[in-house]
Amino acid sequence: MNEPVQKRKAPSRTNDPARTMAEILEVATTEFADKGLSGARIDEIAAATRTSKRMIYYYFGSKEGLYLAVLEDAYRRIRATEAELHLADLSPEEALKSLVGFTFDHHHSNQDFVRLVISENMQRGSYLAQSKLIQELNVSVIQAIEALYKRGVKAGVFRKGLDPIDIHASISALTFFNVSNRYTFDLIFKRNSQTAKALAARRQNVVDMVLRFVSY
Repeated sequence: MNEPVQKRKAPSRTNDPARTMAEILEVATTEFADKGLSGARIDEIAAATRTSKRMIYYYFGSKEGLYLAVLEDAYRRIRATEAELHLADLSPEEALKSLVGFTFDHHHSNQDFVRLVISENMQRGSYLAQSKLIQELNVSVIQAIEALYKRGVKAGVFRKGLDPIDIHASISALTFFNVSNRYTFDLIFKRNSQTAKALAARRQNVVDMVLRFVSY
């Protein structure tokens, strides 16, 4: 009885490899984020996507190839969304507020991204180093920060002598921590940092801290 069902499903997957690959990447993102590279299982990814290990290896080459594809997809998505902020259309101060607020919201709404970055740091960045795409993608955020920072300096609202990469590092650190350390921090200090009220307050504090850092 199952055989006719399998025959009906197979053509749609065969004729739509882009959709199949997207589904594999979505499931693999959660698997790698939850278990890391060593703990993730291709068998589980295949079962959850109704594909096979053979198909996954056909598209991505290996488990490591799939992991790298997941990293690239995660960075591609955040940079693509950043581009939609149209920071050049805003005043320097509003542009910076928008970028910081977006980064805070993105990390909170895409916690798998944070866990993937943690996992890759545990690998000492060895797989990220293999990807020219990720390195090229991350140039855009530095260029955006540099452009809005220079406009702010020219307008007399931002202080001189700051490094755009350092500004990016500060934004990343402040927005990343809220996800990466949420469980240990809340347990130690007996609080819930994930309520709507707490998140809104923390978000505003992070925006204010970065703005004060670059301003006179």
